[in-house]
Amino acid sequence: MRAAGEVSAGPGRLRGWARVPEVRRREPEAVKRPRATLRDPEHLAPTEETKMSAEPEKKFGVVVVGVGRAGSVRIRDLRDPHSSAFLNLIGFVSRRELGNLDEVRQISLEDALCSQEIEVAYICSESSSHEDYVRQFLQAGKHVLVEYPMTLSFAAAQDLWELAAQKGKVLHEEHVELLMEEFAFLKKEVMGKELLKGSLHFTASPLEEEKFGFPAFSGISRLTWLVCLFGELSLISATLEDRKEDQYLKMTVQLETQDKG
Repeated sequence: MRAAGEVSAGPGRLRGWARVPEVRRREPEAVKRPRATLRDPEHLAPTEETKMSAEPEKKFGVVVVGVGRAGSVRIRDLRDPHSSAFLNLIGFVSRRELGNLDEVRQISLEDALCSQEIEVAYICSESSSHEDYVRQFLQAGKHVLVEYPMTLSFAAAQDLWELAAQKGKVLHEEHVELLMEEFAFLKKEVMGKELLKGSLHFTASPLEEEKFGFPAFSGISRLTWLVCLFGELSLISATLEDRKEDQYLKMTVQLETQDKG
């Protein structure tokens, strides 16, 4: 079945909306699910394997690299004992001289790489710097969480995955778009249905191409909504409208699912 998806970008503050795709319900096969009874031990109380100590035996030392919007949110959450029971925020790295932020100390990149106290790095800088930071921290023997996108090219991403495997370290690409309520709503709406046609639209302020990549790449996080919902996509057509005098940029992309009916 053919399906079209549209993504466009223009000036203004970051915001977005998504129209629920037009779908046709696919009848699911009947599935029998076990029902809990009072005889089920897990219905009464958690087993020993599922119990967790209020105070974890080990906390991983964390450094946040980049203190823009994403980095500031990371620091806020890491300082909350209820949301980071297994993590201990050691400090942050920034190219700017900031001293302390919310009682969190600034440390140099060199100290963060060499510190035995730091075991995990959160990379929250601009997209163009992700690859270099990820590589440095993996080489230094640290686990890495990097904000989406991890790199600006597929080849570079593959290289970093291989490096993480060689070092025996966790490399996690955090794609917060897929954790948003809007995406959860869409996923629930299309489950068990067949896509006929749909569109996805978002607007954002102009981005510096040398830092964040070509406009199509800047919008790739939204395109992954469609991939996660409907599988692999192929490009049918794309147009770009660029009015530099108005600081206006619009890209429209038509995509097709693998199931062409």
